[in-house]
Amino acid sequence: MRIRYFAWLKQRTGRAEEELDPPPGVATVQALMDHLAGRYPRFAEALAAPGVVRCAVNQEYAEPATPLRPGDEVAFFPPVTGG
Repeated sequence: MRIRYFAWLKQRTGRAEEELDPPPGVATVQALMDHLAGRYPRFAEALAAPGVVRCAVNQEYAEPATPLRPGDEVAFFPPVTGG
């Protein structure tokens, strides 16, 4: 699974992307966020505020209950605003 971090989330994790074999039980976006929060305390801080971090799975907006499969691309980013 490829995990990508955009904008200031790169600084929170120290990387722009990573390949990850999630442990058993990480089968949804929420479970992945919980797993990553354990690895990156500053990412956990960002997740603590509702709506601060958005997620896409395979370039489609995803909700916490969205299921994950091996080979998925999961991206985390702040809300996008237009002007």
